[in-house]
Amino acid sequence: MPQPSSSQIDPDHGGSSLQHLAIIMDGNGRWARKRGLPRTLGHREGVEAVRRTVRAALDLGIPYLTIYSFSSENWSRPRDEIDYLMGLMKRFIRRDLAELHEANVSIRVIGDRDRVDQELLALIDEATELTHDNTRLTLVIAFNYGGRNEIVRAAGRLAAEVAAGQLDPDKIDTHEFDRALDTGGVPDPDLLIRTSGEMRLSNFLLWQSAYAEFVFLDTYWPDFGQEHLEAAIAEYLGRERRYGGLASRSTA
Repeated sequence: MPQPSSSQIDPDHGGSSLQHLAIIMDGNGRWARKRGLPRTLGHREGVEAVRRTVRAALDLGIPYLTIYSFSSENWSRPRDEIDYLMGLMKRFIRRDLAELHEANVSIRVIGDRDRVDQELLALIDEATELTHDNTRLTLVIAFNYGGRNEIVRAAGRLAAEVAAGQLDPDKIDTHEFDRALDTGGVPDPDLLIRTSGEMRLSNFLLWQSAYAEFVFLDTYWPDFGQEHLEAAIAEYLGRERRYGGLASRSTA
């Protein structure tokens, strides 16, 4: 299968330009269990896969990359695993922030800030402020994120604007709702990849993924690399996106 190049991805490619890639990074625990290792080592290797994927996105010229890092449902996991995941996020920011900033990557973190400790929130704010004006790649990290929760919070923001007299309720449409979401200003994902063989959204970007193309891979996330990304993109580029309309090619 021919592999995509940045020249194929950046411009419109037969109506299938790839501006925004979203990934559900699944399978860290099963990767570790398969090897007789603790789940924490699976999560640690998952961070290495994130680094590989960010580098690949930069190489391929993808403007937006959103990764599902910690879901609002993950709080039901054992306390020690939650603490480890929080620590991983802190270490990722501390270790990678300077390199990402130098690479002209803008970091944006979406999700509910409730229950996230103040030290981590301060690191998130530092990262987003430092990289705010970077333009090569926007890395959106969905952390303590749930799609339904995001929609409820967006509705609350719009309701507050209406109550304050700042917004006419008759003017609320899909564009206004987009603005109120955590992802306001970010284009909807064109391609959504999920690893580990599962075939569901798991409360990820529910509103934004209305017309996304899905690619589901059997590969566990810690094994994910540029070759898997390029294969998924090649599959995406071979599809025709119709957005509810008719195919551009005539059919019998």
